[in-house]
Amino acid sequence: MRDLLALPKAHLHVHLESTVRPGTLAEFAARYGVVVAPVPSRFRGFRDFADRNSVVRGCVRSAEDFRRVAVEFCADEAAQGTRYAEVTFTAASHGDRVGDPGMPLAAVVDGLRVGQREHGIVVRLILDHSRRRPVGRLERTVELACRYEEVVGVGLAGDEAYPLAPFAPVLRAARSAGLRLVHHAGETAGAASVREAVEVGGAERVGHGFRAVEDREVVAMLTDRAIPVEVCVSSNAVLGLVGSVAEHPLPDLVAAGVVVTVNTDVPDVTGRSLAAEYGVLRSVFGWDDDAVAGVARAGVAASFAPEPLRRELLAGIEAWRR
Repeated sequence: MRDLLALPKAHLHVHLESTVRPGTLAEFAARYGVVVAPVPSRFRGFRDFADRNSVVRGCVRSAEDFRRVAVEFCADEAAQGTRYAEVTFTAASHGDRVGDPGMPLAAVVDGLRVGQREHGIVVRLILDHSRRRPVGRLERTVELACRYEEVVGVGLAGDEAYPLAPFAPVLRAARSAGLRLVHHAGETAGAASVREAVEVGGAERVGHGFRAVEDREVVAMLTDRAIPVEVCVSSNAVLGLVGSVAEHPLPDLVAAGVVVTVNTDVPDVTGRSLAAEYGVLRSVFGWDDDAVAGVARAGVAASFAPEPLRRELLAGIEAWRR
């Protein structure tokens, strides 16, 4: 079988705060006197995960911390064959936490610039905002996003029980400013949240989205509009959102004609890199290399990468197949 590390890949759904290396996290935690609980084999639910994740985020405090995480992200992604990544970062929330609104994003951008030069990878940012937080913070997120060409989009995340509608005017303004829109939906809530993300939030891609399979009309909406979903199989299993990796409806989405991309989401808790997630397509779902290459092509096509880079990556995928 072909080497999955050599397959050129686009990584579209991964949270920067969830890519901190174990050794780096241990160093940060010791420095700040924070106790981080071990990663369980399976969380008791999304809230259980969110609580631990909040502790991890709290270990990243200084500009040098943020810069280091960004540089190490570039190194680790390049090592697994990722050629282009869109990494999610909760910039405004971190700014509020550390008492300096612009520092976390500025430091991350600086780190990404260094990491890209050193490791031959292209990385862009998507800034997310929790639905549980005020609309005003989303406005600050959009303002931060417009400062840097490295930021290509914004989106809503967090508890999908909170409606998206209050944020719609800010999202429309963001789109008018040239930012792309990508929302989490169909992860902790059902197919209706996917419809809401698209029809109310203007989503061009849907983060997770796997629960669209619960409603044929929502599946049809995704296929008719060619809206990709960012599937994160191992994350959904570890967070207890599906019974197991083998029970994940990814194959059903593909069979229905939905554009499916494969991603890691929170590799610090799943222990799986992007190449390992592609390995699941082989080992669990029994896909051959042509099918695996098809998912890699979908990731590139669904990305917001510049067209010349997309053509280069697609050519690399075809060379891998041959």
